[in-house]
Amino acid sequence: MTGGGPAGGGAGRLPSRPAWAGRNYTLLTAAAVVTGLGNSGALIAAAFAVLASGGDGTDVGLVAAARTVPLVLFLLVGGAVADRLPRHRVMVAANALNCASQGVFAALVITGAAELWQMVLLSALGGTGHAFFAPAAEGMVLASVRGEQAGRAFAVFRMGVNGASIGGAALGGALIAAVGPGWVLAIDAAAFAAAGALRALLDLRGMPERAPGGGLLGDLRDGWREVAGRPWLWAVVLQFAVVNAVVAAAEAVYGPQVAEEHLGGARPWGLALAAFGAGTVCGGVLMTRWRPRRILLAGTLCVFPLALPSAALAVPVSVGWLIAAMFVTGVTLEVFGVSWMTALHQEVPEEKFSRVSAYDWLGSIALVPLATAAAGPVESLVGRPAALWGCSVLVAALTAAVLCVPEVRGLTRRDGAAVAGGQPTVKDPSGGLGEGAASLS
Repeated sequence: MTGGGPAGGGAGRLPSRPAWAGRNYTLLTAAAVVTGLGNSGALIAAAFAVLASGGDGTDVGLVAAARTVPLVLFLLVGGAVADRLPRHRVMVAANALNCASQGVFAALVITGAAELWQMVLLSALGGTGHAFFAPAAEGMVLASVRGEQAGRAFAVFRMGVNGASIGGAALGGALIAAVGPGWVLAIDAAAFAAAGALRALLDLRGMPERAPGGGLLGDLRDGWREVAGRPWLWAVVLQFAVVNAVVAAAEAVYGPQVAEEHLGGARPWGLALAAFGAGTVCGGVLMTRWRPRRILLAGTLCVFPLALPSAALAVPVSVGWLIAAMFVTGVTLEVFGVSWMTALHQEVPEEKFSRVSAYDWLGSIALVPLATAAAGPVESLVGRPAALWGCSVLVAALTAAVLCVPEVRGLTRRDGAAVAGGQPTVKDPSGGLGEGAASLS
């Protein structure tokens, strides 16, 4: 909204924030944009730092795997901790660890002293920080907004983050080519420091109270019951356990090699990743206006294009076609992302959200270390094009399988629902309304 100027005054008033964009939401969004700028370039920089040190595809995969192994090990603990401690403190502590690990990584690369074992160890430390950060962050973002505007607020939040990735990926690729990957890693360390400072300013006075849990193991069991009682939830988590793994292998291991050998190096690869970011921004704009009634059906259908980038790298196509494939993927994946988080916000109780989010994250990344570590050997065994085509086939086949779950096809939006945790409303094939799977909590 735009306010009018005072009577008789010549100056107009600045546009006000939407009612749902409160102080915490604004701080969280600003901090996420800052880290998005740093991370999008740093992910490219880490791969090229390994290649610049004399490593091959297997070494790139090992460093990428080291980043995700701690996620698998510590995510559930991180989710339980985030539902027990003030979430913003968990986030700030995680940012501090990420700042330190990336700072040391950058110093080693800049001075030419980085060895493979050091890069693996520092990537693992960064992954540990993310294991505690991710469940706390999702709980904080969704707790900072209420009611039927939650979907729109999350779409705007993701637009900011994904918009940052456009500039971050393009700038990261250019800086790697101009001054080397070490300085891009240093920028990422500074971004973590700035984001931690912003998150330290969060105000918890308006956040809902959370009852004490029954111990760490009890909290983990409670979170598992929340997941197991919702077929739509565990089906999509299982789907993305494989989808994320093969996409990570394609983009973290095969993508930089294809770019180096066929596309011209880091700069065009950075542009392709920036095109993905541009697509997610467009998808976010779409989701601020489009409110599909069957939220998971719409979202899952939009996962199919995720098979396109792997196929484009398998050919390989020209830079222009790769950019187009990445852009389309970004648009459709953002539709899924907003739809998925809207469903979680609607169905999962807020006080248990971080625990459920931890299981979601765990399922989504559990196979990533195996896939990235195995990407080099698989390439040696069957060839890079065959491995990339296999990634595309798996994405399409698993997405089709998830559409066979009735709750995925029928979970509907409940407008005006202020409290999450109710039963999903499912439209059955006969046209009547039925109840989804009962919660075991």
